[in-house]
Amino acid sequence: MRVAVSGSHRVGKTTLAEGLAEALPRHEVVPEPYHLLEEDGHEFAEMPSIEEFELQLERSLRCVEERGTDVVFDRCALDILGYLATHRDAALFRLEDWLPRVEDSVAKLDLIIFVPIEEPDRIVVSPSEVRLRAEVDAVLKDLIVDDAYGLGFDLIIAEGTAADRLRRVMTSLRI
Repeated sequence: MRVAVSGSHRVGKTTLAEGLAEALPRHEVVPEPYHLLEEDGHEFAEMPSIEEFELQLERSLRCVEERGTDVVFDRCALDILGYLATHRDAALFRLEDWLPRVEDSVAKLDLIIFVPIEEPDRIVVSPSEVRLRAEVDAVLKDLIVDDAYGLGFDLIIAEGTAADRLRRVMTSLRI
């Protein structure tokens, strides 16, 4: 099974992805594109540029293309589109150039798990992150929960404690 865990930053995606990989022993976690690029030596600006988000998008697309069948992806291409849509230079991003590849990538996933910001918020974030985090969450709800591009993927919304989220996903998978 190929699963992507999506959501804004600091919502518990990585914790859920790692929990899934533990519960699904043959599955490996693929870290989010930002971290993969850092491991390759890329140094990001404090707020990544449009070009740096495009690098992350390209890496995300490649990861889905190149990985096997038993994978939990920490983020998918739709996550990166959420950050691009909220970027101060969003007008410079040409979605039409990327959308066919994003559609192909999402079609190769068996499931997207969306982890929203909850009320009350379960994770403490710095005041400087609150606005962007909420903006990205709103865009991702549109792209993923409402399936704004009509991609027709399977979706689970994971809420609650880390244990509740994992239990909900595993119950939905009937595993």
